[in-house]
Amino acid sequence: MRASVVDVPGPVDDHPLLAVDRDEPEVGRTEVRVRVTACGVCRTDLHLAEGDLPPHHHRVVPGHEVVGIVDRLGPDCQRIVLGQRVGIPWLRHTCGACAWCRRGAENLCLAPAFTGWDADGGYAEVAVAPEPYVYRLPDRFDDEHAAPLLCAGIIGYRALKRAALPPGGRLGIYGFGASAHLTAQVALAQGATVHVLTRSADAQRHALDLGVHSAGPADAPPPEPLDSAILFAPVGSLVPVALAALDRRGTLAVAGIHLSDIPVLDYARHLFQERTICSVTANTRADGEEFLALAGRLRLRVTTRPYPLDGADIALRDLAHDRVTGAAVLLP
Repeated sequence: MRASVVDVPGPVDDHPLLAVDRDEPEVGRTEVRVRVTACGVCRTDLHLAEGDLPPHHHRVVPGHEVVGIVDRLGPDCQRIVLGQRVGIPWLRHTCGACAWCRRGAENLCLAPAFTGWDADGGYAEVAVAPEPYVYRLPDRFDDEHAAPLLCAGIIGYRALKRAALPPGGRLGIYGFGASAHLTAQVALAQGATVHVLTRSADAQRHALDLGVHSAGPADAPPPEPLDSAILFAPVGSLVPVALAALDRRGTLAVAGIHLSDIPVLDYARHLFQERTICSVTANTRADGEEFLALAGRLRLRVTTRPYPLDGADIALRDLAHDRVTGAAVLLP
């Protein structure tokens, strides 16, 4: 099978991905194998390729927004059938035994595994995943438009929950890529006033086309104080900017797996009056099930830009240089 692997992590313009031919993987007792029909390109893949996230093994295949058709089942599989369309997400395994798993917070598991980091992902023609962690997908989305739901959508949904947006509240979204354009639609459907703050003029236009109330530069104040904010851009210097935009008792949720350094905060300006900053770490399977059902009901508009599998390095470069509106998707 064809696949793209992280060869030597480094700047994306130096081509850290390598196209290879590999044997097709076999399945374990509780695993499913899928013929990949689409794989979203996530900013986490970019962090992996560039070394911000050190690869957990040499020449790992990135990709954790995987859509495909099941062509092989392990003997102990019970939920999925041959020929079914499924999605393989970022969260691949949790121990089920640690304190965090037992209390329903498996996203904080002490011994987790992740698709495209601990095990090979979807930048390939075939991928394997544990059956308990794959999702059934809403029928209304074709493969290309279903792929970004599996991380961009799910993580954005968890970030929105972490941001503690009150009913009818004022939400600021910093950065407007794959995750943000889906999260904004969910917030709008819930009755929120949504302000987008991003450096990209194309992204500002995209946000306004989706119905947000305003869109402007990331370093400018929003038109009104915010009840909640989500930082999707991996830019630590925006943390004090977003905190300063919050009203009293506002919450900032930082949604990225990687963030550049945060400048020194001024307590009176950024945190006093019960402002809160919190991080977002992966997701639970319940988050995924809730979001996918919601995405189908709300008929979310998923904006995509397709690339061939052999163009994975081009997709990552375009993502790095803000040349993608919405989500990049590989189509083997």
